[in-house]
Amino acid sequence: MSVTHSPEIHALLLARIPSVTGRELHEWFDMLAAGPSLTRCSERANWLADEYNLSHGYAQAIVQEYDRRRRNRSVIPSQQG
Repeated sequence: MSVTHSPEIHALLLARIPSVTGRELHEWFDMLAAGPSLTRCSERANWLADEYNLSHGYAQAIVQEYDRRRRNRSVIPSQQG
């Protein structure tokens, strides 16, 4: 079963990640990028939680934010003429 947090809960989880885990969000993104080539969000969250002893809620929030930022980065603004 996939867990999707509300935008408010997601923001709260993200804000607490550095104090709870001792690592900044960008460090978790680097670990995801260097980790195994898992395609499903739940697989990556499970790997992150198991590998780094995170709660699944925080792992899920990290993976969701990582995916959101990658999607936003891949959007190319239309050229204005």
